[in-house]
Amino acid sequence: MSLLLFYPTWLRLIGQWLAFEQVLAHGLFTALIFIGLLLVHPPRVPANASPTRRLWPSGLLLLAVVSAWGVLELVRIDTLTALLMPIGLGSLAWVFLGNRAARAFIPYLLLLALSLPVWADLVPSLVRLASAVVNNTVHAFGLTVLVEGNSISLPYGRLVIADGCSGIRYLAISILLGALVSILNDARPRDWAITLAMAALLGLIANWVRIIILVVVGYQSQMQSGLLTDHETMGWLVFAAFVLPALYFSPVRRRSHESLPTTPPAVRQRGLIPLALAALAGPVTVAMANAYTPETQPWALSAPGLVIANPQRLPIALTYPDTFDHTTWQTTNTYVSVAQAEKRSADDKLVPYFHPPIQSNVWQLERTSGDGLRIYRNVYSRQQVLVWQWYRVGEYEAGSYRAAKLWQIPAMFQGYRRFAAVTMEQVCVQQDCALAEAAARALRHRMALLPMEFPGPEAGKP
Repeated sequence: MSLLLFYPTWLRLIGQWLAFEQVLAHGLFTALIFIGLLLVHPPRVPANASPTRRLWPSGLLLLAVVSAWGVLELVRIDTLTALLMPIGLGSLAWVFLGNRAARAFIPYLLLLALSLPVWADLVPSLVRLASAVVNNTVHAFGLTVLVEGNSISLPYGRLVIADGCSGIRYLAISILLGALVSILNDARPRDWAITLAMAALLGLIANWVRIIILVVVGYQSQMQSGLLTDHETMGWLVFAAFVLPALYFSPVRRRSHESLPTTPPAVRQRGLIPLALAALAGPVTVAMANAYTPETQPWALSAPGLVIANPQRLPIALTYPDTFDHTTWQTTNTYVSVAQAEKRSADDKLVPYFHPPIQSNVWQLERTSGDGLRIYRNVYSRQQVLVWQWYRVGEYEAGSYRAAKLWQIPAMFQGYRRFAAVTMEQVCVQQDCALAEAAARALRHRMALLPMEFPGPEAGKP
C-alpha cells in the first residue's frame, strides 16, 4: 500500500539505491536488512493486542502525512518526501493493525530511515569537524603543518579533506550496525540511544584516525607514498579495527519463545476508507497538478552600465549543470552571473539541486556578513574576492538555497516555473574589501531581474 501511495518517491529512492553513490551506497543493503528482519525477527506484539475501535486518529494522521507528501512532491523537495516514507509506513500500520502493533514497528522504521538520502546534508559539517580534529591532533604530534579549512599544507605538498574524506560512509554503516544490534536485542529506548551514540562516535573516530595516518605518512614519506592516492582498503581496515571488537563485546539477548506473538494482529478492514481518501489527497492530486506546465520567458539583468561579458572573466569561476542557462554581465569592476533553469516537466525541480559552484579546494571562505556577503581567498595567490549570492524563485527572492527550496512551495501554487542563482563578484584591492562591498551594495540597489521580453530601457548591450 505504501508503494502505491508514495510511488514516485519510492521509484526515485530505488534508483538512488541502485546507483550506489558514495553517500547512499549502504541504502539498498539497509532496505534488504529491513525486509529480512520483518521476516525472521518480526516486531514483538503481545498476543492479546487488538486494534482499538477508534479509527479517526490514525486515519487523520495518514491523511495529514499523505497530504504533506503531496505538497512536497509537487515542488520536488526529495529529501523531505523521502523522510515521510517511514512515517507513512507507521501510519498505515496504525490504521490497519492498531496502535500497539504500530509502536512495535517503530524500531524497524528507524532502521529503514537510515537508507534515505539525507546523508549528503551532513557532509559539509563532517568535513569541518574532521578538519578541526586533525588540526589539533597533528599539532599535538609536533608536525609542521598548516590547516586552512579543509586544506592541509605540509612542507612537501598539500592534502585536501574532500567530501569523500568526511567519513559519511563509516558513520552510516556504524549507525546501521548499532540499529541492527538494538533490534535483535529488543532494546529499550534508552539502550537504543546509547548504542547509536556509541556507534556514531566509533565511526567518526575511525575516520579521524584514517586521516591522521595519511597526514603522518605524507609527512614522513615527503608525499611520495602510494597510500596517499590509494587508501580505500586502509580506511576500511581502520574502520574494522574499531567496529569488530565493539560488535564482539556487545550484549546478546535472545528472544524467548514465550515473548513471541501467538497470533498475528487482526487487520481492520475499515482502514480502506482513510486509505482511499489519502490516495485522492496524495498521488491523484499530484498527478493532476503536474498535468500542465506553462512555458516562461528567460530573465535578464537591467541596471545602468551593465553589459554582457564572457563568463570566463569572472574572478571566481562558477560551475553549474548543463541544464542551466548561464549569462554574465559586467560593470566597471563588478561581475554579475545569472544561472537560470526552467521546470518543463513533472520530473524537473523548480529549484534544482546543484553542487556549490565555487571550488572549495581553491577558494577558502574568509568571512561572512549578516546579509550574505562573503569574502573568499585564493589558497595559492592569496587574492581576495567579494561574493554576494542570492536566488530568485518566480517572484520570490531568497538569500540562501534552503530558503529558496521553501519559497518554491508558494511559487509552484502560483504557477511560477523559473529559478535563477544570481552571483555578484568583485576583486578586493590591496586586501581591502570595504570599497568592493560599497560598490556591490550600490549596484544591487539599482539592479533588477526582468523577463527578456520586457527589458529595462537602460539594459546594457554587448
